[in-house]
Amino acid sequence: MTVKIGLIGAGGMGRAHVERIEQELAGARVVAVADLNLDGARAVAEPLGAKAYGSGAELIADPEVDAVIIATFGKVHAPDVIAAVQAGKYVLCEKPLATTIEDSIAILEAEQAAGRKLITVGFMRRFDQGYQEMRKALVSGDHGYATLVHCRHRNPSVPENYTTRNMIDDTAIHEIDVCRYLLGEEIVKVRIDTPRSTSHRFEHLADPLVLVARTESGVLIDDEVNVNIGFGYSIECELVMEQGTIRLGDQNKTVVRDGAGNRNAICGSHIDRFHDAFNQEFQQWIRAVERGEHTGSTAWDGYAATAVVEAALESLDNDGREVDVTLIEKPAFYN
Repeated sequence: MTVKIGLIGAGGMGRAHVERIEQELAGARVVAVADLNLDGARAVAEPLGAKAYGSGAELIADPEVDAVIIATFGKVHAPDVIAAVQAGKYVLCEKPLATTIEDSIAILEAEQAAGRKLITVGFMRRFDQGYQEMRKALVSGDHGYATLVHCRHRNPSVPENYTTRNMIDDTAIHEIDVCRYLLGEEIVKVRIDTPRSTSHRFEHLADPLVLVARTESGVLIDDEVNVNIGFGYSIECELVMEQGTIRLGDQNKTVVRDGAGNRNAICGSHIDRFHDAFNQEFQQWIRAVERGEHTGSTAWDGYAATAVVEAALESLDNDGREVDVTLIEKPAFYN
């Protein structure tokens, strides 16, 4: 079976997904592309012999589309996610699942009404080999339980329309989810600390920030979000346990050694750094759709991450006050 995929969102992320599906992965092809910019949709669709639509609703209604990828802006995800679920189609939605608690809960309710899990959220770090090895080290119990997680999310730069809010809801959300994945428990408290800002930023931006969180068992998480670091895209994580630590390794296996010292190349973007993780995520999703099964993170994971983001934004607006993360009771559907 070849899974016929419809892509909603013909921007950079959507185009990267088309490239991986068409050139690197097996079992699927893109048969339709939708974007509010119809010319943009056509530019992606025509070389594939695919249809172009001016809205996600039109694409979802196409009977030829088996499954849907949503790669639009987070604030417009909810209507298309719900429409895909109501049409009985599997959907892989890039993070965030939604940007409000209300939209996230509406998505949960729609999926439960459909009676089966159809939504996978694009938290690709769960598929990164380094994070998977960290998770295995903790689950093994060989080093005791977790006490701390240190995270660093550093971008070379960001565009002028990127906001301080985006540092949390678009950037730190990755660490929020991957820490939930590593630790297997929910985050219950969060605050935002604001150190001295870098001069290499737009005036409207508070950069860097540090997100500090606590989990149900008391594990302390700190996440430095630093989006104008200049030298490259650098993701770091160290999991501290009672009798050992484990951290992500270097981005590349080769090291240059010369008169300038020992050094390895630094990735320039998340697409470079997590290329293999993206491929693993999408290949597993395609194979699961073939079998009529769900795989990957769930709509609950998307909702829980959004709840932490909302609490963090409240902290940011209140001078770094610690804020409790409020979650609805987890439906048995997601256990």
